[in-house]
Amino acid sequence: MSEPQRSVRAPIRLRPPRSNRLAALLDRWHPPSDLVLMVTALVVGIGGGVGAVIFRYLIRAMEWVGYDWIPALTSQWDKAYVVFVPAIGGLLVGLLVYYFAPEAKGHGVPEVMEAIALRGGRIRPVVAIIKSLASSICIGSGGSVGREGPIVQIGSALGSTLGQALNLSDDRINNLVACGAAAGIAATFNAPFAGVVFALEIILGRFSVRYFSSVVVAAVAASVIGRIVFGDVPAFAMPAEYGLRSLWEFLVYPVLGVLAAVVGILFTRSLYATEDFFDGRKRVPEWVKPAIGGALLGLLALTYPLLRLAQPVTWERMPQIYNVGYGIIEAALAGHLALTVVALLLVLKLIATSLTLGSGGSGGVFAPSLFMGAMLGTAFALGMTRLFPNVIGSSGAYALVGMAAVFAAAAHAPITAILILFELTGDYRIMLPLMLTVVIATIVARWLLNDESIYTLKLTRRGIRLQRGRDVDILQSVTVAEAMTHQTDTAPRTMTVREITAVFDRTHHHGIPVLDEDGKLWGIVTISDLERARLDEVALDAPIAEITTTWPRLQVAYPDESVGDVLARMGTRGLGRLPVVAREDPYRLLGMIRRADIVRAYDLALAHRADIQHRTRQMQAQFEAGTEFIDFPLSADDPIVGASLAEIAPSLPRDCVLVSIQRDSRTIIPHGDTVFQAGDQITAFTHSRDVESLFRCFHGVARTSDQPRKGEDAT
Repeated sequence: MSEPQRSVRAPIRLRPPRSNRLAALLDRWHPPSDLVLMVTALVVGIGGGVGAVIFRYLIRAMEWVGYDWIPALTSQWDKAYVVFVPAIGGLLVGLLVYYFAPEAKGHGVPEVMEAIALRGGRIRPVVAIIKSLASSICIGSGGSVGREGPIVQIGSALGSTLGQALNLSDDRINNLVACGAAAGIAATFNAPFAGVVFALEIILGRFSVRYFSSVVVAAVAASVIGRIVFGDVPAFAMPAEYGLRSLWEFLVYPVLGVLAAVVGILFTRSLYATEDFFDGRKRVPEWVKPAIGGALLGLLALTYPLLRLAQPVTWERMPQIYNVGYGIIEAALAGHLALTVVALLLVLKLIATSLTLGSGGSGGVFAPSLFMGAMLGTAFALGMTRLFPNVIGSSGAYALVGMAAVFAAAAHAPITAILILFELTGDYRIMLPLMLTVVIATIVARWLLNDESIYTLKLTRRGIRLQRGRDVDILQSVTVAEAMTHQTDTAPRTMTVREITAVFDRTHHHGIPVLDEDGKLWGIVTISDLERARLDEVALDAPIAEITTTWPRLQVAYPDESVGDVLARMGTRGLGRLPVVAREDPYRLLGMIRRADIVRAYDLALAHRADIQHRTRQMQAQFEAGTEFIDFPLSADDPIVGASLAEIAPSLPRDCVLVSIQRDSRTIIPHGDTVFQAGDQITAFTHSRDVESLFRCFHGVARTSDQPRKGEDAT
């Protein structure tokens, strides 16, 4: 029997909003809601623009320290600074993130999506400060990450802070979070429209006039501030106008789309594989891991110039794979790089970004995606030119399209990718191949990654499923066994069409399972089958076996499947119900699951999750210093195995919330009908003084002082 585990993830404490003068003024004056929406959006836009300016100057300051001042002090060590500068930067990032804001780790956008989906858009104000410092140090010291993800999180934190200060509703706070994200992208790229679409497509996951108008205000305000400080110039210096050399190129660009999807998937997989590798090193302190990643990055930078290429890859001040890499992207757009160079930089950038972020660095994945896309597009164009010299156009055009395609494949954001590249070029002639390539890359990547993007996959690995960027797919946490109807009407296959018609009229069902002479599931007959039988003039005295859908065309569900998976399968085939059968014996009918059952399960799970969040926040506010998350693994001999939550509820401590159950790599949100099983790991949020009571409730005995923790030797 295992002792409960203190969860390694520290709870993020969300204090209830406190009254202040601004909120009091709003309550006293009652200004029009649209006016409040636009004014707050304008304030967030200005704040996001100023934040982007400060952030870029912080990066420049860190770059000067790391690659001007330190090299001058250590000139006798030659280029050794490319190893210890990113290592020192990683150490500082690790300390900031570990001790002040764990949410600032990584690329930032998934944390914003999680805040909108689960916490009503509430982000701690300290995140904006720590993210600014951590990301500027990481990028300035050479980390292979972008500045777009951090500024999205910084702007979103500013919007969330303003919304909380005004005691606004969750919906309004979510709106301001999106305004902050749009402001960050607009100010960084001088692309306000792309910022708007990024916020709506990725952060919110929905488009509406109400959100659109306020997000536009914020993006325009931020873009104006960016232009005042940095000038009205695009993020990349574009060469001459791009266009198609031949209509045959429309047969070539789809191939680039498929390759971009492969690169996007490799980027996503390698990033999280590296993260798993560093997370698996339990003996290494968390705050040290970014320093190790920085040192490995430096060793990589020292090694690759030694490769013997036709066009040598050299660097003077900073390696090409360091930092955001915009200079190398511009060289690719201008067609100044050789095939072997861009192929090498593509692979190295993937490794460098995985090391930086996987080890715990802080920065975005947007710029690395653009970098790898530019290298891929250039390599593809140069290779195809050797095969079809009179067909392929400028390599810069393919680099531009590759940038959009790889980002779209990784982020599953085709609209953002298309618009941001259009704003950067202002040239319509490249739009047709751009749209074609981006759409193909997105479709292929969605198919190969099971609809998971580089942003949502990070949340899925935490047990948080997002659908279309915003809706928590709580149906993934409900099993068919919990939602199905166990008692259902059936019909023998010898029943006639006339008799089954009467059964439908009496029961008002739309589908009835059909059994054979041994009581085994033989098929299912539906109202649609009866309608087709009438059109085909099937005799009323004919047995229903003639019109029943049978094996192998029969679709079934299993009790241990998630309702979300079953609903997706039903939707693909246009089905309204499925027979539920035993996995060990697919001919044994257990019941039916219908759309009405799924709707009830969704409402129940949604209400239960809302109740959990509400109670958890109440307990955090009440017992902030004395509450904790506890994990209880269940074994086969524990007394609650086989019992439902409703049955054990009277034995639970009063101030206790069962947050989730980990079962077979799935996260289940428990409710009254949930039955506990051996192997479940229950995560509870409770007062520290009630841990012993919970232990007795779950395991039936009191915990002894010599009882081993999970993972320790019992001897």
